[in-house]
Amino acid sequence: MSSKMTMTTKILIWMVAGLLVGSLINATMADVEFVQTYLVGGLFHVMGALFISLLKMLVVPLVTFSLICGVCGLGDISKLGRVGLKSFLLFMVTTALAITMAISVATLMGPGEGFELTEESTSSFVAPSAPPLSEVIINLVPTNPIAAYADGNMLQIIFFTILFGVCLLMVGERGKPIIDLSERLNEVMMQVVNVVMHIAPYGVFALMAKTFSLQGLGLIMPMISYFGAVAIVLALHLGITLMLLLKTLGRVSPLMFLKKMRAAQVFAFSTSSSNATIPVTLTSVEKRIGVDNSTASFVVPFGATINMDGTAIMQGVATVFIANVYGIDLGLSGYLTVILMAVLASIGTAGVPGVGLIMLAMVLNQVGLPIEGIALIMGVDRLLDMMRTAVNVTGDGVVTTIVARSENALNLDTFNDPNAGIVEEIHLPHGEQNKA
Repeated sequence: MSSKMTMTTKILIWMVAGLLVGSLINATMADVEFVQTYLVGGLFHVMGALFISLLKMLVVPLVTFSLICGVCGLGDISKLGRVGLKSFLLFMVTTALAITMAISVATLMGPGEGFELTEESTSSFVAPSAPPLSEVIINLVPTNPIAAYADGNMLQIIFFTILFGVCLLMVGERGKPIIDLSERLNEVMMQVVNVVMHIAPYGVFALMAKTFSLQGLGLIMPMISYFGAVAIVLALHLGITLMLLLKTLGRVSPLMFLKKMRAAQVFAFSTSSSNATIPVTLTSVEKRIGVDNSTASFVVPFGATINMDGTAIMQGVATVFIANVYGIDLGLSGYLTVILMAVLASIGTAGVPGVGLIMLAMVLNQVGLPIEGIALIMGVDRLLDMMRTAVNVTGDGVVTTIVARSENALNLDTFNDPNAGIVEEIHLPHGEQNKA
């Protein structure tokens, strides 16, 4: 019976179940030691952590083999440069639009006005320091590729793999066996993704149940103006800005696109990690949307690393919120500085852990706002992080689709077929076992 249900529907059902179970535990059993120790800190924590580890395990080999196939599939080094430049410019444009909208809406809504500031609410926060831009640029090139792979440093892995793929093309016929091997390994990795997808609903349930058991919906109440402003701008950016770009530049149906990106969005929401969602995003844009592997394998990992629309929105609203709380008027020049800083910071802090808070600390510092203000928004940041990751991943998909359309690398038959690439078409391991 359940095999008739699509994987995305299953994941959505389990996600909502996790949210309800977690909220119920938070409301009624927050002090029950057995539940907190064995259920929340035990079962939910272990299941969720295992699921995240499984997803992260897929990222590096999948990106490597997919990227080698992609570079060699392009067959033309100038095309690679063109795809890279288009993606980069589009990611910068979407980030600039995101933060502009965030500041505009937050200025109208005025979150933080009349907020009662207490001493302990700001005392415990220590701002993380950001690496200088020069260091980030130098760190693009791995001194030791093996270390880059071991640490999962995405920008270094992308750099090395593209260089390796380009050189495979340059050696010509002698590189052919390695290209063929990469294609076979890529197929195997895609199959591994399908296997992991079958346990995804339960992993998503555990992640949601743990988050809401610990956080609870009640946590949002004192911060409702800030939370609401961020949520509204995220929805506007996803529903209007990104979909208008997709319609005008990609010339495809936004509704069909959203339907096909749903699995990646749900994964992004429950894992709060663009990098961990890469396997699902790649599967969605290639199999469901119909983007050629040569384009998808480059743009998706690149976007997961430097595309920070959701984070930029959080920064825009947080800046206005903190300015209102402390009664500081930033003025037009201050807001323009925030927009510029957020766009630059999205490149400058790409791939750095805790990137959202580092970027926000940089922005606040630049416009002279107290960095301690970040402590105020830390409580609801976990829930907002889930939402903004879903927006980031949608942005990755939109840019990939637009770039593919401009390069004639989008299969419109696949895109317009509602059932193309649904996970249930691929059974474990070839279908024989599931026919019983």
